[in-house]
Amino acid sequence: MHGSLWAGWLLVLLCTGAGAYCLARARSGPAAQRVEVRGEGLMALGMAAMALPASAVAPPAWSPWLFATAFGAAGLWALLRRHLHHAVGAWAMVYMAVAMMVPAEHMSQMGRMGRMVHSAPGGVPLLTGLLLAYYTVYVIGAGVRLVPAAGTAAEGPVAGGP
Repeated sequence: MHGSLWAGWLLVLLCTGAGAYCLARARSGPAAQRVEVRGEGLMALGMAAMALPASAVAPPAWSPWLFATAFGAAGLWALLRRHLHHAVGAWAMVYMAVAMMVPAEHMSQMGRMGRMVHSAPGGVPLLTGLLLAYYTVYVIGAGVRLVPAAGTAAEGPVAGGP
């Protein structure tokens, strides 16, 4: 099996697993958290559907429009709820859905003519580079927040504390 097909199916499995986990987690906990976790689960399942390898499952011609509409609505909903990170994620998915609408031969022509595709010096479209930078900073920040502060586990009970 071709490497990109494996990667596509791995992405589908990862997104499906994350979506199922979030939806299962949404069944308990405070109502405010349930709404947020449910949104994350639905977003992950939408990403899984979008990541299905086209060589294995031929997408209908209207699917990019469906994805763009669904993720655009999700982005607007997230923005109204003041969840900026979720709005950025949803609009990144809209960006990818719109990219699905442009045939590959037009992408290379547009890049050479300088229309619609504004590239950074390395040849990566500017919006793609900005999204990559945003998610890199977000993931590193999330990783830092997961690591316990130095010395908190080794100190033991605090004097005067319970």
